[in-house]
Amino acid sequence: MSSPTSASSAATPRLRRNTMLWALLAMALFLVSTLLGLFLRLFQGNSFPAVEPVWFYSALTLHALIMVGAWFLGSMAGVHYLLSRYVRPSSAISELAMGGSVVGVVLISISTLLGKFGVGWYFLFPLPLYPNGAWSPWATIVFFAGLAILAVFWLAWVLDLLRAIARRYSLSMALGWHILRGAKEPEVPPLVLITTVSLVVVTAALVAAALVLALFVLHGSGRANVDALLMKNLTFLFGHIIVNITLYLGVAILYELLPAFAGRPWKTSWLVAFAWNAVLLLVLFAYLHHLYMDFAQPRWVQVVGQTASYFLSLPAAAVSVFGSLALIYRSGFRWTMASRLLVCGVLGWVIGGIAAVVDATVAVNSVFHNTLWVPAHFHTYYLMGVVLMVLAFFDHLSRELTGSDTDVPAAGWILSLLLLGGYGFLAMFYYGGATSVPRRFATYPEETLQGVIQARVAAAFVVLLLAALVIYLSRMAARCLRAFALCRNAS
Repeated sequence: MSSPTSASSAATPRLRRNTMLWALLAMALFLVSTLLGLFLRLFQGNSFPAVEPVWFYSALTLHALIMVGAWFLGSMAGVHYLLSRYVRPSSAISELAMGGSVVGVVLISISTLLGKFGVGWYFLFPLPLYPNGAWSPWATIVFFAGLAILAVFWLAWVLDLLRAIARRYSLSMALGWHILRGAKEPEVPPLVLITTVSLVVVTAALVAAALVLALFVLHGSGRANVDALLMKNLTFLFGHIIVNITLYLGVAILYELLPAFAGRPWKTSWLVAFAWNAVLLLVLFAYLHHLYMDFAQPRWVQVVGQTASYFLSLPAAAVSVFGSLALIYRSGFRWTMASRLLVCGVLGWVIGGIAAVVDATVAVNSVFHNTLWVPAHFHTYYLMGVVLMVLAFFDHLSRELTGSDTDVPAAGWILSLLLLGGYGFLAMFYYGGATSVPRRFATYPEETLQGVIQARVAAAFVVLLLAALVIYLSRMAARCLRAFALCRNAS
């Protein structure tokens, strides 16, 4: 297993510089999205009685898309950099993806903030085509244009990483199929295995997104009659996979970085190869647990959805969690801010994953389906899971490139505030779900007025989280800027 130093020596100054730009972009979008999240909870706490609800839904749409997009890009930047230990991905494609991502985010921001477009990240058919005065008709066009640009440039980046892997490893080798047959050689790093699984699946998700957009255009122009249930399946196939794969790319970073702090290798065993090949199959069908209430869906499809959702949580999570514990146990583990974030990210993944399995149970989902339990579980494994893993990578790399090997004395307090603010905010989501507070409501009806108090408490925790983030991210951003300058001078 390569050390962190050898990883940097394998990366070109251009790649290091680009990765620091990705870090700055992801952190900036993260802060913007967190502010939007604070606005949403304050709105639900009746803090803006004079503001029209349309602004809640446009902010909700932008918050969700920015948060998911920022950390998909952040995790992609992380694996792109770490893959340079083994393969040679294109820096030019990464730069194009960055430019396309900025354009896409700007267009989506215009459609939501200026056009008041507010359909949620799921933009379910046919709602975007019928604004009914809630948003400007041009906002739909701008929104879809932004999504199309993101899909094209993200797909180009994904395919380039697959190309780079394919130049050294065949597909069967990169997926570890020879290991499943009992072969020991050639050795395939877990990073390559998990990234390959993730990129193959995310390709299907981006193709589904492109198909959704094409069907919207055909229906809107009157050239086709589109089935609403098909559109919902395709939309959730895209959205659910993007969120899951962002997490799995973060886990790929975990597999690659954790050995550097434990001083032990983490190799692709038969069990690891089996677990991630199971993910390759199961993750394609797990989205179906979001469609339990669509009774027109055939019963056997719903059975597949619950089965896939149950089994998806076992292979990757169980192998990764126990593997992490085994790696750390009696290893003389080196505790830095980055390694603490990695371990805390695993914890968030586990907690959010358990809550997701609970929600994916048909009997429970029939009660929790449209409550705050749903955002509770995905905010947990996102905010307290993959976000911490990707931040750990940026933290570790920026320190390495600038020679800042030691943490500031306040690092422990900053991490404590991050966890307190984050889990306090999440606790209100879980409590709201358990008390039947509905999700996606700008204002709560009389039957669920307890949601107002919960939203106010959650907002207080978000303020605490935001304060910790501003302190931590401002320091890391300063390191990233120094690292960027050093890499630019080196080139």
